[in-house]
Amino acid sequence: MTITHSTGEERLARRMARGCEFLGTQVAILGGAMSWVSERNLVSAISNAGGFGVIACGAMTPDLLDREIAATKALTDKPFGVNLITMHPDLTDLIGICAQHEVGHVVLAGGLPPSGSIDAIKASGAKLICFAPALALAKKLIRSGVDALVVEGNEAGGHIGPVSTSVLAQEILPEIAADTPVFVAGGIGRGEAIAGYLDMGAAGVQLGTRFVCATESIAHANFKKAFIRASARDAVASVQVDARLPVIPVRALKNAGTELFTAKQREVAQSLDEGSVAMAEAQLQIEHYWAGALRRAVIDGDVEYGSIMAGQSVGMVKAEEPVADIIASLMAEAAAALEKRAA
Repeated sequence: MTITHSTGEERLARRMARGCEFLGTQVAILGGAMSWVSERNLVSAISNAGGFGVIACGAMTPDLLDREIAATKALTDKPFGVNLITMHPDLTDLIGICAQHEVGHVVLAGGLPPSGSIDAIKASGAKLICFAPALALAKKLIRSGVDALVVEGNEAGGHIGPVSTSVLAQEILPEIAADTPVFVAGGIGRGEAIAGYLDMGAAGVQLGTRFVCATESIAHANFKKAFIRASARDAVASVQVDARLPVIPVRALKNAGTELFTAKQREVAQSLDEGSVAMAEAQLQIEHYWAGALRRAVIDGDVEYGSIMAGQSVGMVKAEEPVADIIASLMAEAAAALEKRAA
């Protein structure tokens, strides 16, 4: 039997070929690393469906990461990656755990890679992916030996920067994409947007919010219901109360917990005024607040006082469905968009 492909499908395959080759996948879609959500079940499901799942290490200890990678390998024989936070106190040991498991791709997030981390990752044979919030930083990371970049705009969920996805893509893709694979992220919920960024030169895309309500996601039913009910306007960025506190804005669904975070910032600022905590400890208190608030929402289902981190594409999440169906829908939409452009 002869299998025929539409012009749109052929165009999509050509545009994703570079990203697929880099990731070792059928489709050039990375799963955004979301703490408590991007664990063995969702990560393996994304990889098994032809995408590239990424474990969110977050605050895991080396032992916990060791077990999570092993558990993921038991669920898929397809490629997947691990996202590590640059400020993690055990970063060197975590890189070592990835090397022991021969993880093929490591994603570094949360700031510039500390000294020695790039060399350690590259020495293990893994490909290194980093986030580039500006063109100058993108060029610096490439000079440092990074293999690919993620360009994430502030429509994304969780910790965000100040610039939108569309502006970052226009700024960075024309300058970088010809020589280095660039994956675009932030606010992507449909295949038409994927087609657009591929046409601009992206090697692929990264999606997080779109996968939260996957059947395979372990997120609490309350957490998923909050996503399905939400519109784009409900995903708001946190407000910085005190200029001295280097608080990175977090995008999440507005609830009572949003006000609690504002109160927490005031409490920490007062401690700074009184001299009872140093700046480093103050920042750590803020980060610990987010980690605990996110777990309460994702795992315990406390969607009133927990943190429901979500990107603005949350309005395009309409139902709980299998990962394979989500990816198939995105690819069909992207192919249809490219088909129209070919006409």
